[in-house]
Amino acid sequence: MRNWGASIILLVMSERIGVFGGTFDPPHLGHLILAAEAQAQLGLERVLWVLTPQPPHKPTHPLTPLTHRVAMVQRTIAENTCFELSTVEIERPGPHYTADTLQILQRQYPASQLFLLIGGDSLRDLPGWKQPQAIIAAVHALGVMRRPDDRIPLEALEQLFPGLSNKLCFVHSPQLEISSSLIRQRIAERGHYRYYLPASVYDYIQEWGLYR
Repeated sequence: MRNWGASIILLVMSERIGVFGGTFDPPHLGHLILAAEAQAQLGLERVLWVLTPQPPHKPTHPLTPLTHRVAMVQRTIAENTCFELSTVEIERPGPHYTADTLQILQRQYPASQLFLLIGGDSLRDLPGWKQPQAIIAAVHALGVMRRPDDRIPLEALEQLFPGLSNKLCFVHSPQLEISSSLIRQRIAERGHYRYYLPASVYDYIQEWGLYR
């Protein structure tokens, strides 16, 4: 006899989805480690890698063509079935603000709990974001990937956004001093960068001669 009660419970359970945004130019091992730690520690069923065509706060910042960044993200996440490339920002014209992106994701995943994954520096700068209150309201939690030396004015942020502290979940992970800008610089200067990247991304950069 079928257990209908258990089936109903499964149907109403909310999927926990991480929203991990960035230009990923290029995606590297640090990105993978942070996404994996967030997935494990926050109990996420999946993590959406939201590729940003052009950050609104850096409208003139030169970026690698989108087709290359899409290809590199796809290679980066290929081995983890819980990681997924989201084209929510690619499919609409800019500027791409987080508040707008979250509203779209809410419509795409109406029964899910969204966890916005950000760094400690982004949390500190939250008052300067567009519609920060709407961002906080749109998510189940903010997954903050914090560095040991972060100085985050939590009391001041709580005064600005009452209830914010109840939505903060801190993600602890090994701190690797790897950044996309460092990798781009290493490549441009013909320096060492091989082991900062997944092998498939390294091969792709080599094949297309990127960042030189």
